[in-house]
Amino acid sequence: MDFNLLANQYKSELLDNVLPFWLTHSQDKDYGGYFSCLNRNGDVYDTDKFIWMQGREVWLFAMLYNKVEKRQEWLDCARQGGEFLKKYGHDGNYNWYFSLDREGRPLVEPYNIFSYTFATMAFGQLALATGNAEYAEIAKRTFDVVLSKKDNPKGRWNKLHPGTRNLKGFSLPMILCNLALEIEHLLDKDFLNKVIEECIHEVMEVFYRPELGGIIVENVLDTGELSDSFEGRQVTPGHDIEAMWFIMDLGKRLGRPELIEKAKNITLTMCDYGWDKEFGGIFYFMDRKGFPPQQLEWDQKLWWVHIETLISTLKGYQLTGDQRCLEWFERVHDYTWTHFKDKEYPEWFGYLNRRGEVLLPLKGGKWKGCFHVPRGLYQCWQVLEQLRNTHF
Repeated sequence: MDFNLLANQYKSELLDNVLPFWLTHSQDKDYGGYFSCLNRNGDVYDTDKFIWMQGREVWLFAMLYNKVEKRQEWLDCARQGGEFLKKYGHDGNYNWYFSLDREGRPLVEPYNIFSYTFATMAFGQLALATGNAEYAEIAKRTFDVVLSKKDNPKGRWNKLHPGTRNLKGFSLPMILCNLALEIEHLLDKDFLNKVIEECIHEVMEVFYRPELGGIIVENVLDTGELSDSFEGRQVTPGHDIEAMWFIMDLGKRLGRPELIEKAKNITLTMCDYGWDKEFGGIFYFMDRKGFPPQQLEWDQKLWWVHIETLISTLKGYQLTGDQRCLEWFERVHDYTWTHFKDKEYPEWFGYLNRRGEVLLPLKGGKWKGCFHVPRGLYQCWQVLEQLRNTHF
């Protein structure tokens, strides 16, 4: 495998294709913030603004400014989005709405915890980029709200009846693994370590189930036991594989090779478990007992699932030398670049049917924005550069 060629491929795709697309088409020059609903060629087809998409784009451009190059256009893009979020994104107490209209008026109340987590990430990176103390304070205060909601993320918007089947989900401890490192420069060290250890325990001891062949389930009862229900049987391979590179990063940071090894092995298990043996690609949702999943889109092939798999398999190889990770990286790389990259216009398709045909030609929407593609290209580029340097 030519790491030099691959490093250049990922770098070029990020800097010459994907970032210019978002810089050109997503910024709302009149009202601030970003459009995320972009057609195949970048035309705006809906002007609603989703808070987690706004936060992700602020984070992305601030992060690249901090880690890649001090490009003014990246900082300007991140800052104007941050100012829009600061002004309109929350209710005054850092309860972040789900969506706003174009001008910044609230459309959907603050029911979604991921509005909060991505606002935290956004202002954490923006504080680093600018040295602005107000941005740092917004990140810290929002993180406090996230932690206070950990046991009941939806609060009064929770539709489930309490006491009958109390479930907890994988996605919040998973994202906290990443979020804690994102804003570590703002947190007390002992507090940070406590949060990290709690998250590692949840991800690697509670949701990871060796008795099910080493897979991760999406929901368990609040006692930590399995639930034989739609939610309790749900497996989301993309989530599980994405979480493993967060864990690998933590294992590297904490000097815990056994944690890295376990995360690498789970990555390999989930790749094999989630791979569509008939048409290729990784399933979106699965049922651990093989029953029909409740999500009708279960067999779609999604951009983020495959991009996160590229990151995890590549990091798994880099950190452990396990050749199977490299084999999976090659397989998923070939599928991803063949099916998701648009040969005619910049940015990538997001949604394919099971056979790998484009289902929706959009480049952004309510759930796809300026995040997984550029973050994945950046992560893979960085690891491939390091591999290139160590293999020569």
